Amino acid sequence: IPSELARPANLQKIQQRKLQVKNYPRTKKLEKIGVYSSCKDENCKCNGWKNPNINNIYSCVISTYCISTAPVTLQDVCHACNHPLSNHVKHLDTAKEDEINRLLSMIVDVENLVICVQKEEDTDTKQVYFYLYRLLRKCILQTSRPVIEGPLGSPPFSQPSINKAVTNFIIYKFGHLPQKEFQIMHELAKTFIYCLNQETLEAPTARSARGQTDDFNEYKMNYTRWLCYCRVPKFCESLVHHATVDVFGRLLLKSIFPLLRRRILDDFRSDKFHVPPDKRTLILSHFPKFLSMLEEELNASNSPIWDVDFSQMPAHMPLPSPRSNDSLSGKRRADSIILSSEDSKRARSSALSDTEHSQGDISLEVINEVVNMITDPAQMLGPEVGLDEAARQEERQGLIEFHVVANCADASRQILTWLVEIQNVFARQLPRMPRDYIARLVFDTRHRTLALVKEGRVIGGICFRMFPTQRFTEIVFCAVTSNEQVKGYGTHLMNHLKEYHIKQVMYHFLTYADEYAIGYFKKQGFSKEIKVQRSGYVGYIKDYEGATLMGCELNPRIPYTEFSNIIRKQKEIVKKLIEKKQQQISQVMPGLTCFKDGVRLIPIESIPGIMNTGWKSNNENSRKEIVDSVDSLFTPLKAIVQSMRSHSSAWPFLEPVKKSEVPNYYDIIKSPMDLKTLNEQVRSKQYSSRAQFVTDAQKIFDNCRTFNPPESDYFKCATTMENFFYNKLRDHGLVDS
Repeated sequence: IPSELARPANLQKIQQRKLQVKNYPRTKKLEKIGVYSSCKDENCKCNGWKNPNINNIYSCVISTYCISTAPVTLQDVCHACNHPLSNHVKHLDTAKEDEINRLLSMIVDVENLVICVQKEEDTDTKQVYFYLYRLLRKCILQTSRPVIEGPLGSPPFSQPSINKAVTNFIIYKFGHLPQKEFQIMHELAKTFIYCLNQETLEAPTARSARGQTDDFNEYKMNYTRWLCYCRVPKFCESLVHHATVDVFGRLLLKSIFPLLRRRILDDFRSDKFHVPPDKRTLILSHFPKFLSMLEEELNASNSPIWDVDFSQMPAHMPLPSPRSNDSLSGKRRADSIILSSEDSKRARSSALSDTEHSQGDISLEVINEVVNMITDPAQMLGPEVGLDEAARQEERQGLIEFHVVANCADASRQILTWLVEIQNVFARQLPRMPRDYIARLVFDTRHRTLALVKEGRVIGGICFRMFPTQRFTEIVFCAVTSNEQVKGYGTHLMNHLKEYHIKQVMYHFLTYADEYAIGYFKKQGFSKEIKVQRSGYVGYIKDYEGATLMGCELNPRIPYTEFSNIIRKQKEIVKKLIEKKQQQISQVMPGLTCFKDGVRLIPIESIPGIMNTGWKSNNENSRKEIVDSVDSLFTPLKAIVQSMRSHSSAWPFLEPVKKSEVPNYYDIIKSPMDLKTLNEQVRSKQYSSRAQFVTDAQKIFDNCRTFNPPESDYFKCATTMENFFYNKLRDHGLVDS
């Protein structure tokens, strides 16, 4: 069955079997293929060779197995049509050896699927194996390549993929951490990705019997896709293999996460993978928290890691996507989990390069150099660290803690003690407020307090009341004890409150600030411009005479507790890039010699180095240049498009993709382009520069390769047409040779 066939030892045996049949003499190869082929005589309706010694077969699958293992020769007569076996393979007389070997490899895959159908007990799973078995049989008959059709659609089935979302998660939650801490999270992410690719999904009926209440049909669809595109292709290489993490997204991960989490932790606790003791301790000490944080983002309705347009500075780290058919042993897997610090640094700079390169003309080398600088603390020359950096460091070291506490019937002694201590802090720091008023609000069951605890005692806090129906929170008291001020605690305290509210999907703060507190609240993002409608808070929030009403709107995409650190690194990157740009434009260029030859006028942009300075022509000149450029480009662009449309490999790109034929195409491809549209835009003179034309044409090839697997004919056509396109550009003098 697949779980056994997909094991490294069995994968090796399958490859050995395929090598064995490929080394057969050609006659024996044809005998092997012949039992899977139909008669090629004219007017013969036989659709498959049958051995006369085999009768009363109750299943075509068992029949296939029996026929394929029975000794036959090319002279044996088909029981169905009375023609010799040689008539079933005469279409292969002139076939190349590679094509013969491809069919033999497919036959070995069919034989393995026979084993799956025979041994599988789950009805739904057996049906999938039988479908794939019939698909490969049909492809052998027609000497074609297998393509899975029907309602399953084509991968990827969801955007962003699990792999992309986990990458976003690492960036979003840990991108700000120092190199060593970031590396640990990166290692755990790699481990999680690998485990998910190796995971055997639970059959729909077994899942239903276990009491799962989610959509049965939805899970069954994803399970079928997983079998067809991820699991079976591991041992049936005739089918295109996809990694689970690359083709599935949030929906599947959410449905399997609880069971997956338990299995991963159990495997490491039982030392199933023989991880070295130090690395095993590292994984077991950090993995539970890592998985809990990932699960929180998985279930959060507003988590930014599932945004297809997610991007965040300063540290982008693309996770490698370990393919589940890599045949890694447990020992090799354990070694592959841990990245060196140099690998981690390269991963950061590589991803940042990819992101930034698409947004400007800065070279990859410059960006890599800048990223390496800003990850080295000794190289940091930018703005000073944020006021809350000391508080952030103390929190990492465990010197301070943050707890949201409230008075309730089952409040512990510790919580009540903290409430008394925070009441005393407010009373000392807010002398204008009556002590009984402070006590009444702090212990009011409708109010909560974010307490800052240092060395076991409360040194500050924020008392607030949430109004879920009105979608805002009122901040009542905010204070830090006087001898602990000017250490960044107040800023870090407010940032923790913001992140707490983002998790509660509450994005608005309101507060009345006295004249001494207005400066503090402004620094925390508050302003006198209130985003909540007046009717939403009048009658709810408490009015204070002589105080100013201020409000703050939260952005759910911002990690507030690390925001100042992220901004600092962003500023550092910009500063370094500006320095590099200045070095570039300060180069001495060769002088102009064209005037010696009688030239009296040249375009300004032709002066060496002028474009590097960012120079742009004035509006009047640019308008005239655009008109001249459009007219001069029309003829060569028209000729290029016409030659592309006439190319033999252009057939996939002649018309826009029809949604009725490919339902999920426009869910994946957000900027479609085709030769018909390109031709119409050339004829209407929409291109004022060759760069605009090249960008649109390139979309045709990039979109095709994004949507289709590398083995497909569409993918190959895209590569062929891309080479042809750039050759035509050179022929017309539109690119440098």
